[in-house]
Amino acid sequence: AIMCNSGTSALQIALAALKETHDWKDGDEVLVPAVTFVATSNIVLQNQMVPVFVDVKPDTYGIDPVQLKKHLTPKTRAIIPVHLFGLPCDMDEIMSFAQQHKLQILEDSCETMFVQYKNKKVGSFGALSCFSTYAAHLLVTGVGGLVTTNDTSLATTCRSIMAHGRDAIYLSIDDDDHLKSDAAWTQMIQRRFSFVRMGYSHRATELEGALGLAALEEKDSMIQARQKNGRYLIEKLTPLQEHLQLPVVPGDREHAFMMFPVVVKGKIQRDHLCRYLEERGIETRYMMPVINQPFYQKIMGDLESSYPIAKRINGSGFYIGCHQGLHQEDLDRVVEVFAEYCQSAKELSRT
Repeated sequence: AIMCNSGTSALQIALAALKETHDWKDGDEVLVPAVTFVATSNIVLQNQMVPVFVDVKPDTYGIDPVQLKKHLTPKTRAIIPVHLFGLPCDMDEIMSFAQQHKLQILEDSCETMFVQYKNKKVGSFGALSCFSTYAAHLLVTGVGGLVTTNDTSLATTCRSIMAHGRDAIYLSIDDDDHLKSDAAWTQMIQRRFSFVRMGYSHRATELEGALGLAALEEKDSMIQARQKNGRYLIEKLTPLQEHLQLPVVPGDREHAFMMFPVVVKGKIQRDHLCRYLEERGIETRYMMPVINQPFYQKIMGDLESSYPIAKRINGSGFYIGCHQGLHQEDLDRVVEVFAEYCQSAKELSRT
């Protein structure tokens, strides 16, 4: 694992390492989901590659493996599946497609940690995987991110890119602590301030590292509390599923419940419901719209008509908190406010 200053930086570094290792060219393409945080596609552009969006599954919101083939071109080099909201993607199908077409997998697991898909942990599928430790995420260091890999060469390249592109001879402050021979010292002195590739200043500090180590001690109780809160909200909001599409957790995987996503149905208006919740102290966020963002509309035009599931989610989806700091009275208040709104909406529809 290579710790850096954000999950976004982790993704940027990881894709840069893959691009260099496999000699990809500017303009080569990477498949990314049409519902994700904007960083997933931004880092593709920042690496002078082209993000090609793929629609998502309507119930679990991950990239839809069935849709991958229609976006495949001779320039496709990789897939970035995003484990969104705390739920793993359909990794068997994604990995099978990638292997069939000789594509690399870079897992964006910034919102999902410590949970399994078919008894295998998220972050252990791709050549590289990225996590975020930002304040609003699961394992929290204030700011921070991680790149993980089993490939020592990729790991070294990532460390170099993170540190301005520095020569691999001096990527850690203690790399010169145990030199003995004159030749070793000469090499170190000559190469310690040598930069062999373009890089960034994306390093984290000891402070974030210390916070992360302490947070790791609480990871099990943190995930268990989030999962308990998620199950409780699903159970208590199920009577409202005529109006609300609630999170789905397939039996072959776990959900970390970084947040609690909801898609409104029927005549319920998403923005009106969000306003109702906000006015009563329940904070909301839109459900990771990306293809309708002004920047992407500017450079790619109107994409939504080609992505019906993403379009529906963009217009009808939002999420609320599900974190371990919520108390029982908080959860009950959330259920109460949703029920009040849905009841009033039902009564209005009758008049």
